[in-house]
Formats: sequence, structure tokens, C-alpha cells
Amino acid sequence: MLHEATTGKILGCFYKVYNTLGFGFLENVYEKSLCIELQNRGMTCKRQCPIDVYYDSTKVGNYYADIIVDDTIILELKASKKLLQAHEYQLINYLKAIDINVGLLLNFGKEPTFKRKIYT
Repeated sequence: MLHEATTGKILGCFYKVYNTLGFGFLENVYEKSLCIELQNRGMTCKRQCPIDVYYDSTKVGNYYADIIVDDTIILELKASKKLLQAHEYQLINYLKAIDINVGLLLNFGKEPTFKRKIYT
């Protein structure tokens, strides 16, 4: 699996943050906490990274990825009751718009859940 070792480390960080903080905080709290944990484990992370969207070679908008880890994996964080298909499409669109193939959708909801997406 593409970037399997790194995604495994990220998921370990995700569960540590979830087990420490639990459910009920805003996404921003989880985002900051996850970055601290990622950095503690030797990974680089960039928060709120702009991703330009182009149509026919013309920039038509931009997104902001919650976290990009080691310039290879996009993390999209949620703090909702459950993951929706719309959340998955959001991550896939990020992957389409940038030169990164792997994304993790991490939900800090009542039950911690995640989805792994690959776009080539």
C-alpha cells in the first residue's frame, strides 16, 4: 500500500490524540493537537495549506487542506457524529487538485473513525 508506514504512524497519532482529548472539541483543537503529536514522532506537518483549483488552465478557486504530512499525505479532519460521503468527496477533490496521491479522512466524533483514499 502506498505510504503504508507513514499512514500507520499518522493513525497512531490520531488515536493517541483522540484517547487523550476524547469527543466534543472543535476541529481546530484536534488539528493543533495532532500536529504536536506528529511532530513529536518526527514528521513534518503544515496546517491550513492552500490548494489552488484550476479549470482549463485558469485558477478558479482554492481549498485549504487541514494538514499535509511530510509533503506526501493530506489529512482532512472532522469532528462530526459520523463521516458522510460528502466528506470523502472533499478529500478526493483535494487529491485531484494537488500532486499528492494519499489522503486520510479522520473523524474525531463519538467513535473515532477514518477513511484512507488514494487518487492516481
